[in-house]
Amino acid sequence: MDLQLKGKKALIFGSTGGIGLSIAKSLISEGADVYINGRTEDKCARICDEIKAKGFYAGDLTEKGIAKEITELFIKDNGALDILVTNTGGPKKGNFLDVDTEQWNTDFQSLWLSVVDSLHAALPQMEKQNFGRVLLVTSLAAKEPLPGLTTSNGLRAGLAGLVRSISNEYASKGITLNLILPGYTNTERLQALNLSEEKIKELVPAGRLGEPEELADLATFLASPRAAYITAQSIAIDGGVLRGH
Repeated sequence: MDLQLKGKKALIFGSTGGIGLSIAKSLISEGADVYINGRTEDKCARICDEIKAKGFYAGDLTEKGIAKEITELFIKDNGALDILVTNTGGPKKGNFLDVDTEQWNTDFQSLWLSVVDSLHAALPQMEKQNFGRVLLVTSLAAKEPLPGLTTSNGLRAGLAGLVRSISNEYASKGITLNLILPGYTNTERLQALNLSEEKIKELVPAGRLGEPEELADLATFLASPRAAYITAQSIAIDGGVLRGH
């Protein structure tokens, strides 16, 4: 199937590792012009060269205004933005009373305002060209709270409501917005938890971790013109972990 992605211009935040990197590779394999993002110039440059991305925009999404600044610069440099993928690292763990105001502010900037800021820059351009694909990579926490991840549980759930609201405004303009909810995925962050095979089978009906490439394949389809009738959806890729949604 031709996903009609050749020449589409894509900006992928948080794409120097893990799920974001896999999405970048998948879009590149379909002929999209992919630009990556990470916190440091050195790492961005190295990954950009390795995966043959078109370029990169370094910047830390926990810093105020960076996401909007990068998105605006991308549009200025490229004249168009067809695909925007928002993706940030997971926040620190902490039960409600353990989370101080500073962490709430940091995580709000990273998980929430970076998305809002990038959309403020991207949506007017997408509306002009009557085409746009926005993907928010979040977490199962958007539908089912995970123990000890207070800020993630609260903020990611709110993004689902935000996307549904925005989708109503832009569905008739050739623009779709969807959320991808990774389950237990084989990334460095999860590997650090050293989950036993027995524990994984207990947590995941499929009996294994998901691979980032499996999520990336779905993201690539949703980013394509072929997925024009799919919008405002929260799609879990979790091996069956979510049972009640």
